[in-house]
Amino acid sequence: MSTDLSTLRKLAHLSRLEFDATKEQQMLGDLNKILDWVAQLSELDTTNVEPLVHLSHEINVLRPDVARNSVSHQEGLRNAPRKDSDYFRVPKVLE
Repeated sequence: MSTDLSTLRKLAHLSRLEFDATKEQQMLGDLNKILDWVAQLSELDTTNVEPLVHLSHEINVLRPDVARNSVSHQEGLRNAPRKDSDYFRVPKVLE
């Protein structure tokens, strides 16, 4: 399978890409190589091959997500450059 310059220009327009003449020819060659490679893949016999759903059969081995307080409120405010009783003091950002 191969494509022509008008198809490449249409794809470039849809992708919001611009190529000069030399890059256009280079991209056309690269696109045709990709399409030839995909055509080779379609020639393979996949009648007895199951579809791949996951890359491995491993089960999620992460720890359960448990909410807990690891830093107390006072410890969190201890190293704040500016604080006001229970809150961080930051510069005003809204008018």
